[in-house]
Amino acid sequence: MQPDEIQTLIDYNYWANGQILNAASQLSTHALNASNSLVWGSIRGTLVHALAAEWIWLQRCIGQSPNALLDEMDFPDLAALRVRWDREEAAMRAFVTECTEAQLSSPLHYQTTSGKEMSQPLWQILAHVVNHGTQHRAEVAHVLTELGASPGDVDLIIFLRDRT
Repeated sequence: MQPDEIQTLIDYNYWANGQILNAASQLSTHALNASNSLVWGSIRGTLVHALAAEWIWLQRCIGQSPNALLDEMDFPDLAALRVRWDREEAAMRAFVTECTEAQLSSPLHYQTTSGKEMSQPLWQILAHVVNHGTQHRAEVAHVLTELGASPGDVDLIIFLRDRT
């Protein structure tokens, strides 16, 4: 995969995250924390999981292998979540901007949180970050829409059309 293609996917990821976070900001704290059908228990819980996944994958990309995800309790509200996500977005964008085609094709060696050694090409890891985010954005978007706070279309093609 070419560096500009990965950069476009990362741009999409953060645009779509922004759409979801903006829609979520329309809800009360109670609605964000309310138990629902989401795997991570609530809108906030699912958003924290998505952030934590982006964080841990970037840590792996830069040679670290944390043995745990971020703690949901460290993000008591949407404001705290946004602050950290902005920081992670800046770090991810800085990392991806420096990636060459050779680096993207090279294997990334890392450990899972359970200590298992793994290796995959860097481009696959970065594509996974975007795809994983898409899964959880779709889940959250469904609940947001049910609560009257639809984020609108967050499809890749919508993002690409709006860029041209």
